Amino acid sequence: MTEKKIPVLAIMRPESYREKSEAIARDYGFEPIYVPMIRLEGLKDEGFEPFVRRVIDGTSDYVVFTSANGITFTLDKLTEPDKEAFITALKKTRVIAIGPNTEKELVKIGIEKPFLPGDYSSEGIVEALCSEVKGKTVDLARSAFGAKVLIEGLEQCGATVYETHVYTLSIPEGTVQKELIERTLAGEVDAFAFTSSMMVKGFMKHAEKLGAGETIKETLSGAVVGAIGIPTGNTLKKHGVNADVIPEEFTFEALIKAMKKEL
Repeated sequence: MTEKKIPVLAIMRPESYREKSEAIARDYGFEPIYVPMIRLEGLKDEGFEPFVRRVIDGTSDYVVFTSANGITFTLDKLTEPDKEAFITALKKTRVIAIGPNTEKELVKIGIEKPFLPGDYSSEGIVEALCSEVKGKTVDLARSAFGAKVLIEGLEQCGATVYETHVYTLSIPEGTVQKELIERTLAGEVDAFAFTSSMMVKGFMKHAEKLGAGETIKETLSGAVVGAIGIPTGNTLKKHGVNADVIPEEFTFEALIKAMKKEL
């Protein structure tokens, strides 16, 4: 009797997620290959200090965090007295979180009931808040690659919106990224978990560098391709790849669970 092959799953999240992501993959019966296609880097733009002052002074009505990273990189920039004052002020502000991971990070720092829109996306936030933000001040703390639809949508609903970039994303370059493309082309990877649009772009950029921009699309069509949400699925589509799986809940574990089911 032949032994059943354990499916190989490519995980391309930033390095800081490695331990947790590999554990989830193994729990669902995958053999993970961990190759970051995104690097997170802290950023402090000219909007940061005014953002902190608005929150502490109580002039910010809403504060939106679109990821757990947004919270971490915001707090990392604050001195202890300011950090304490900032968190205390957040508790009196309407705090919005995209997704359960962002919510968990807020709960960790004492923000017990952040608002979580039903649709974990920029569009979902606009839809959920549109009827109540007219004349209000909304602050966004997020990456330098945040979708403009969030700002434009809230402004159309009558809000004054301020944005600060607390971190940025870059595409790592190295031998491990090259090797993942080579292993993909050799048919050694059974499933791919894409958790952001930037990750898709990074993966495709590395394929193109090897002259395999078109071939990789054919190879992926023979594997299980998962996208964490509709925006990531749309980015894959723009690159000529269809997502086989988009989970109803936009979390990494939900994605891996759905991909296992698809296999």
